[in-house]
Amino acid sequence: MAWRRRRWYDIEKMVTEMEDMFNSVMQGMEVSGLLPAPEIRRRVIPAIRGSFRVDVREHDEEVIVVADLPGIDRESISVRIPDPRTLEISSKRAEEKEEEEEGYFMKERVYGTMSRIVTLPADVSEEGATATFKNGVLEIRLRKVAPEKVKEIPVT
Repeated sequence: MAWRRRRWYDIEKMVTEMEDMFNSVMQGMEVSGLLPAPEIRRRVIPAIRGSFRVDVREHDEEVIVVADLPGIDRESISVRIPDPRTLEISSKRAEEKEEEEEGYFMKERVYGTMSRIVTLPADVSEEGATATFKNGVLEIRLRKVAPEKVKEIPVT
């Protein structure tokens, strides 16, 4: 089981490194005016991937996960704990916008889902967990559970 968590951690680390390399290459193109500013790229690239950035902090008795979900409605967010070391955050977005100006009519539709599976640094429980969403930032507080003590099996 630990090797699976490590593998997901390695994949996540590799994706982050690839994004960083992409951003550094694109900075040269930005000077020419062909690319948007870095702060816009940092927001757009995860959205293109259908993902979003998260921060995970471990404290004495809890694990705190903070996810950036700009432009998402609270009602479209789902948070699950599939197992004691994994958190799944997902959201759905459906938006239609109509604009009419002189000489043209435009209608845009945005549909999609974003999800993220986060490996946690400790076992947690859904008991006492809280999730708050304000100004596009989701904060999830999860209580750690004490690891089970190793039970010895008597040999007869």
